[in-house]
Amino acid sequence: MATPSATNNEPVSDASAARVEMKFEAIVIPVADVDRSKVFYAKLGWRLDADFPFDNGFRVVQFTPPGSGCSVQFGTKITTAAPGSAQGLYLIVSNLEAARKELVARGVEASEVFHTLKPGAQFRPESEGRVSGPDPAHRSYFSFATFSDPDGNTWLLQEITTRLPGRGLGNLDVSALTELLIETEQHHGEYEPTAPKHHWSGWYAAYIVARQDGKTPEEAAKLAKLHIEGAQ
Repeated sequence: MATPSATNNEPVSDASAARVEMKFEAIVIPVADVDRSKVFYAKLGWRLDADFPFDNGFRVVQFTPPGSGCSVQFGTKITTAAPGSAQGLYLIVSNLEAARKELVARGVEASEVFHTLKPGAQFRPESEGRVSGPDPAHRSYFSFATFSDPDGNTWLLQEITTRLPGRGLGNLDVSALTELLIETEQHHGEYEPTAPKHHWSGWYAAYIVARQDGKTPEEAAKLAKLHIEGAQ
């Protein structure tokens, strides 16, 4: 029986090995003034999850962006990184123009919407690879806007409406979930005429979970079919 190797990148061949979920919970950003940063992130409309000060001077503040499964933390005695050194932190949105307008309405100075012609141009403000306006074809992953917090930590808004195969669906907003339900309904409708008796909710659940795990619509439909027929 093969054993996993942590140093030689050999694949694990033990069939009994289960995949353990590892969910990215929070990222720490370095700030100079905790209270100033707290005011800024509250102004964004992000949810304040915690502000815990301790007697030894340690303090942690946590905010979560709307719809995000990952949070941001800052405080005192939490990192030795220089304030403002966190650059290019991604915020994924389904409607970039609307997201930028909301930031501006909240008093945040945001860049204009731009798209890229060269790889990596989204990280370099001076790059000739940035072009004003959204991607002409409105392709996912190609349109951006940026803003910074008071210390200069930079955030990158990226518009994604359709993810690349195998990358899942991320955190769903109302619009994205509506589209997914329509897609699910369509594939269930194709399956139903020849399907055994079942409740639609089981098929929908199996399909949606598969899509969130990064399966294609066709793969998700097959897994939903197996889920229903395996339960018969």
